Amino acid sequence: MTRKRLAAALLAALTVLSACQRETGPDPLQLTGKMFVFNYRLAFATYMITLTKTEQVPDGSTVVATFEDPSGGPPLTLDRRLFPKLEKVVLESPDVTCVKKLKPYAVTIEVKGPDGTILQTLKTSVISNLDQDIMPAEALVVGPAYDKNPDVFKNGKAPAHFQTAKCPV
Repeated sequence: MTRKRLAAALLAALTVLSACQRETGPDPLQLTGKMFVFNYRLAFATYMITLTKTEQVPDGSTVVATFEDPSGGPPLTLDRRLFPKLEKVVLESPDVTCVKKLKPYAVTIEVKGPDGTILQTLKTSVISNLDQDIMPAEALVVGPAYDKNPDVFKNGKAPAHFQTAKCPV
């Protein structure tokens, strides 16, 4: 008889403990992709992070991403509203410079409710398989029509050698 009572007490305790594990439910976003995007035409790079919604979030929720600055400056931040009907979330950082091949760069993503409470925190790192010095030093095109940059293409002709981006650090 005492074994049955002990088993029942243990089962009740496990049920209570499992109910206390997470009051807020499953995480609302799942990381599905991360990379650096090098735009050689405009001579800049950005972080690109993709997320998929796994749970609904309250209307008015936001996602705040903090990206390590590869050039050594203060972290770059991005604040975006989450829309209830969009299942995918794409975060693109402000332009970055000095990306080094195979170096991990930290990224933190916080999902915040409408009242500012943190619903989820994701920490990851992004690694490039290229150095940014493969990029041109100046944008190859300018303006909305992507005209050739006159500072690069003198008299409309391509230079014999393109200058590449240099990192001051």
